[in-house]
Amino acid sequence: MLRQARLATRPYPATGEGSSKVKAPPKVTDTGGGFFLEEEEEEEDVAEKIVHLPGPVLECDYLICEECSKEFMDSYLMSHFDLPTCDNCRDAEDKHKLITRTEAKQAYLLKDCDFDKREPVLKFILKKNPHNPRWGDMKLYLKLQVIKRSLEIWGSEEALEEAKESRQDSREKMKQKKFDKKVKELRRAVRSSVWKKDTSIHQHEYGAEEMVEEDLYKKTCITCGYELTYEKM
Repeated sequence: MLRQARLATRPYPATGEGSSKVKAPPKVTDTGGGFFLEEEEEEEDVAEKIVHLPGPVLECDYLICEECSKEFMDSYLMSHFDLPTCDNCRDAEDKHKLITRTEAKQAYLLKDCDFDKREPVLKFILKKNPHNPRWGDMKLYLKLQVIKRSLEIWGSEEALEEAKESRQDSREKMKQKKFDKKVKELRRAVRSSVWKKDTSIHQHEYGAEEMVEEDLYKKTCITCGYELTYEKM
């Protein structure tokens, strides 16, 4: 009787979240012999209704364009060169022009270490060589970032221009020196080819015979002026 009272007070066990199987209370039968017979029934599936709560709203981290000050999520310059500029403000012909590594080194007096080792390392994109695809890919840098790196090294545009003029003067002097050397070697070669030692035997060509004294005559070579004197009997 005590067991029945407990089952009547709390017929089902507490259920947790989600779906779970709950045992049904056993069926009690009076046998008439002074005891009760409990028969367990099959388990029943009790499904608890699950309520799905809406997920939190995530806000995207927008970037601010340094040209128009508008928000944007991604752009060509940002993904390739880490430059916060939207695609609408990209000026591929002037401000955001791309230049080759060779052109950057010549125009802004940069060394290889200024591209690859100085922090932050300048970013670049690879492009097939338009002159010959077999020559390998070209490295294209953002001109704006190359100019900034050049100013970090030289300090100012004036110092950069002075360095460029100094190198140009040295280059011109070197070219003039090489030119003068080639002209000197050419003159020497021309002189050596024109001048030749005359090793042939001179044949005198005498003019008219002249009488010097009685029975004494002479002839003069019209080429070298040699005088031949002789006697006639």
